[in-house]
Amino acid sequence: MQGFDKTLVWFRRDLRDFDHAALHHALARSRKVYCAFVFDTEILDRLPRRDRRLAFIHAALAELDTALRAAGGGLIVRHAHAVDEIPRLAEALGADAVFANHDYEPSAAARDVAVASRLSKAGRIWQSFKDQVIFERDEVLSQSGKPFSVFTPYKNAWLKALHATEAASLRPYPADPLPGQLALPPETASFPSLSELGFETVEPPLPAGMSGGQALFDDFAERMADYDRARDYPALKGPSYLSVHLRFGTVSLRGLVRRALEEMRLGSAGAATWLSELIWRDFYFMVLHHHPQVVDHAFKPEYDAIEWESGPHADALFEAWCSGRTGYPLIDAAMLQLNQTGYMHNRLRMVTASFLVKDFGIDWRRGERYFAEKLNDYDLAANNGGWQWAASTGCDAQPYFRIFNPVTQSERFDPEGKFIKRYLPALAGLPTKNLHAPWQAPADVLRSAGIALGEQYPLPVVQHDEARKRTLERYAVVKKAKLAAGDED
Repeated sequence: MQGFDKTLVWFRRDLRDFDHAALHHALARSRKVYCAFVFDTEILDRLPRRDRRLAFIHAALAELDTALRAAGGGLIVRHAHAVDEIPRLAEALGADAVFANHDYEPSAAARDVAVASRLSKAGRIWQSFKDQVIFERDEVLSQSGKPFSVFTPYKNAWLKALHATEAASLRPYPADPLPGQLALPPETASFPSLSELGFETVEPPLPAGMSGGQALFDDFAERMADYDRARDYPALKGPSYLSVHLRFGTVSLRGLVRRALEEMRLGSAGAATWLSELIWRDFYFMVLHHHPQVVDHAFKPEYDAIEWESGPHADALFEAWCSGRTGYPLIDAAMLQLNQTGYMHNRLRMVTASFLVKDFGIDWRRGERYFAEKLNDYDLAANNGGWQWAASTGCDAQPYFRIFNPVTQSERFDPEGKFIKRYLPALAGLPTKNLHAPWQAPADVLRSAGIALGEQYPLPVVQHDEARKRTLERYAVVKKAKLAAGDED
């Protein structure tokens, strides 16, 4: 195995100093190891000036820098175009190689190819490693050697592969440097503030960094056994709330899977359900790798023939959805949660997405882009997969004729209306039985609650039953295409 005098480790979505594949391999093969992160202008220039995710990243980097300094090194932080800056930094440091962990998004993969090319021309080595998934790319295929397009057989194959390779697939990558092995940043290096990066100073959306991830996991570990029962109810503390930490790598996925397996072996149904959610994450990364066209197109090509609503009326509906003014309390409360906190409960992501696409008839891509702007845990693979699932355009999606009823979803998953009242206090005076569909409440009940529909709270902007009929008509083009192709599913 080739050894190096100096190596540069480029941190991206792996902001931790433990169980870190690239850092582990760099320390194992190098005399000196530099560590760097680039606030990439290619990404930052497209963000709003007030962005909670950037605050999370900034706080995580500060903690990572502190940890690296305690080990004798430190983090070089730059604000530049990463494709230019990484080769330039490697040259300035005299690094023989640049190590990083794989990034699977198409734009990131193209960036890494460009960086590797520039390094190669300068006589330097580029190496990247699997770190943010358990199985990637072609590691889990069908018996015919093809990528899966349905989750359950993928999950079964994933579990079979894990059973066969558990020791290797889940082994931690220790990143403990020898004394003096981590290099200090150059004296000229500085850690830019959010304002110096051109962004407003805001608090991170939740406990950030490695310590924040550990604290959230410790809390969830006490609740994991109930995950299968509690996860669908937004008023309950059911989820792990680790999605942002998984997105930016302040926790180790391998460590999370190891713990889930430990609990499953003790009979925990909650742990088994949570592991399934982690497997969905690998699944969507695999889909994005094999089908990068899903970024702009339906996974099922025939669904690109659907004619979505457009024009001023559609724009007004979209604005009502974005601002939480649809007249459907569960939808509005969910959108307000997203707008106010950058988080949305997973059940509500499905319901709000279905509502936009199948009640309003608006292109799923518009909703996907809105979530991409607002979600703290935005991840292209999962966000795209979730939206295409809700729109019935993706792999293993719900059939187009299955359409969430926003009222029955509300009654089932927020039965006491606690979540709705949290984000729509104007409705707090309504009896629970009237809370899910205020327009159906008797006039005297609305008066007693101090609600005039259209003033304190809007009337429904669409009627669900009528919208459902229009959706079935809209998707008829897909049914015709399936019949023409001999597929009657």
